[in-house]
Amino acid sequence: MGDLQVSKEGYVAVFRVNRPPHNFFDHAMISELVEAGAQADADPDTRAIVLCSEGKNFCAGANFGDSGGGFGPERAETSRKLYTHAAELFRIQTPIVAAVQGAAVGGGLGLAAMADFRVASPASRLHANFARLGFHQGFGLSVTLPRLIGEQKASEMLLLARAVKGEEALAIGLVDRLADDPYAGALELAGQIAANAPIAVRSIRETLRGSLADDVKAVLDRELTEQTAHWATEDCAEGIKANLERREAAFHNR
Repeated sequence: MGDLQVSKEGYVAVFRVNRPPHNFFDHAMISELVEAGAQADADPDTRAIVLCSEGKNFCAGANFGDSGGGFGPERAETSRKLYTHAAELFRIQTPIVAAVQGAAVGGGLGLAAMADFRVASPASRLHANFARLGFHQGFGLSVTLPRLIGEQKASEMLLLARAVKGEEALAIGLVDRLADDPYAGALELAGQIAANAPIAVRSIRETLRGSLADDVKAVLDRELTEQTAHWATEDCAEGIKANLERREAAFHNR
């Protein structure tokens, strides 16, 4: 596979995204993850998955620095392809533990929230920064974030576009464990899952997740519709420009 490295640690499959330092994703990368997940599901010797990445940050979402201002129909179509594959990530049957080092920002937070568990470090930063960029949240966070931390805390993260560090993320339930080395911590947690009866683990997980995959698929359509409209606004152009220039945006409701 291209920028996704797959290995095994006993009964644990390791999916390592290799696009350092920030591990921006595109629909090709998400497709690789979906394919790797399907292979893990079909392998009787894979009982858990660790999702990790190389470099400074877990995932900084989509790379707006390469957009060249291209937020019209072409971006909407590219995002539709990405979201189609992203919805399939939620249908992976094998439990997933995300190792969140550095930052999980925007769609990168959505990718982390797709997992069953998240292990971060005290210095990790989880950031739903969409409102600061000038457009609606995506990657299913409209469903997954309230499910993890409750509607009120999710509203705070989304409407304030406020970053949450490791200790607070643990306190509100956004991450499940803290470790100085999130990968080692995630591997340990995945190993504990893998030590249990696989048929019971998958069945319990299916019951607990319920309609999550269908709910995410439905909300992704809503998210993309809103994003497409917002990408055409001057405020969105200003938000993204300000982000790239590391300054505060001046929004004017345009």
